[in-house]
Amino acid sequence: MSNNYRDLNVWKKAIQLVKMIYKASQNFPKSEIYGLTSQIRRAAVSVPSNVAEGQMRGTKTEFKRFLDIAKGSLAELETQVTIAKELDYIKGKVESELLEESNHIIRMLQNLKKSLS
Repeated sequence: MSNNYRDLNVWKKAIQLVKMIYKASQNFPKSEIYGLTSQIRRAAVSVPSNVAEGQMRGTKTEFKRFLDIAKGSLAELETQVTIAKELDYIKGKVESELLEESNHIIRMLQNLKKSLS
């Protein structure tokens, strides 16, 4: 296992998802700045943040716990992406891309967690 979270492919992929979410949410209505825009961005940022924090904790048990927290943040993010689509803040194609990326990261997190057992 790497000693640096920056070397983890799942962390790199999660950073890419954060950028996608920021781009997708930049045109949300101004009235959502403290609502859905803030929520969806915080959920996205939480994913690589939890991967990093868990890896730096130094124990496999702690790392696995933080990987589970990251998966929870992705479930939250997917829900918010769906809500954004339902409110017509994003297009169906964007929703599909974001959900596909999130799903890929969930699988990566599950595989990483298995490798720690």
